[in-house]
Amino acid sequence: MVAFRDVDMTILGDPMRQVIFERLARRPSSVGDLAESLPITRQAVSQHLRVLKDGGLVVATPEGTRRIYRINPDGLAAIQAYFQWIWDDALTSFQKAADAAAADPEQETS
Repeated sequence: MVAFRDVDMTILGDPMRQVIFERLARRPSSVGDLAESLPITRQAVSQHLRVLKDGGLVVATPEGTRRIYRINPDGLAAIQAYFQWIWDDALTSFQKAADAAAADPEQETS
């Protein structure tokens, strides 16, 4: 299981890596399948997949002479947990600010 604290969110900072990740979210694919539809070489696709795999966001399954890459459900759950944590923290901060403003009406007019 990949914990959200273990996911390096900068992995998806590269635009081409994002495209590859999004395509794998729609359909598992081989390096060749991805390279055919992208403006980069097979070698570049392989390098992006290696980063995604090392980061726990994709997994590879051998099928004959090729590997099929797909989204790692644990990695995706970790990303979801990360954004849920940020969302929960933001809502808690908003609630505290709203409660403080309600308790001190003078604060609104200052």
